[in-house]
Amino acid sequence: MWPQFAPLRLPLRRRLQTAAVLQWVFSFLAMAQCCLVAFLALALGEGWALAALYAAWLYLDWDTPARGGRRSAWVRGWAVWRYFRDYFPIRLVKTAELEPGRNYLFGFHPHGVLVAGAFGNFCTEATGFSALFPGLTPHLLMLPFWFKVPFFRDYIMSGGLVSSEKASVSHLLGCEGGGQVAVIAVGGPPEALEARPGALTLRVRDRKGFIKMALRHGAALVPVFSFGENELFCQVSNPRGSFVRAVQERLQHAMGLALPLFHARGVFQYNFGLLPFRRPIHTVVGAPILVPKTPHPSREAIDELHAAYLRKLVQLFEENKAKYGVPEDKHLILA
Repeated sequence: MWPQFAPLRLPLRRRLQTAAVLQWVFSFLAMAQCCLVAFLALALGEGWALAALYAAWLYLDWDTPARGGRRSAWVRGWAVWRYFRDYFPIRLVKTAELEPGRNYLFGFHPHGVLVAGAFGNFCTEATGFSALFPGLTPHLLMLPFWFKVPFFRDYIMSGGLVSSEKASVSHLLGCEGGGQVAVIAVGGPPEALEARPGALTLRVRDRKGFIKMALRHGAALVPVFSFGENELFCQVSNPRGSFVRAVQERLQHAMGLALPLFHARGVFQYNFGLLPFRRPIHTVVGAPILVPKTPHPSREAIDELHAAYLRKLVQLFEENKAKYGVPEDKHLILA
């Protein structure tokens, strides 16, 4: 099949939208490696003194990703994120009031390949989180590994990303006075391997750690479903039991990272590349499930709350799917 090239006379705003998404994909796939190389170049070259100063700073600042991070309102408000939002476009949908006097644990579904909806809604102000939910501060949880990379850790923290380790979640949910929101992509790396157009499989049945944390701190649970998240990329066929899936799962267990073999469109042509398709994302925030503070929750209490959470998640999906293009006969598969 001949490649389908982008028209030469596209409006400037479309070009800027593509550039914004290109830098975002780069930040996910290569920025950490570039930052590490830059640090090593400084350390092994004439910039060794700067590298030594940064290493000392890194030592003193090591726990910051697990203590609320270091967000920057300036970075979150960059114009580039508005172009990023409009590329798809991304919309944040509020269905219930959330009191700022509480702490919240948002369960984000589905993970997708690169969690574009979670990033756009909770790591930037492009979709108006602060206006929709005044008094609340969102923090998107990310694997601790990435906060060990020099320079890169400072960049991702500026958007509101924090470590997903237990100490980090406890710090947020235990804040006196409330107003903190920890956002977790519940399905994690295993669910990323399921992400492809039309997929509705969620890896949630054996995911109960976030339920336990909510009980320990009395944080309200909020199901969030991002319609369109799985429509952004295709994946190389990797059914369970296949050689490709076996290799991916082995690497995931060894490294803690998902390595989906994804593809979508390119910068100047629409047939193949690593840019996501232009598909709308509607991230719907459900009503809160109030949780009693239980410092030492029993297995029964965890299972009961987990079941209640799944019911609310399914209800949120069913009530909204027709609005966002999901056929009536399609339902969530909870694995």
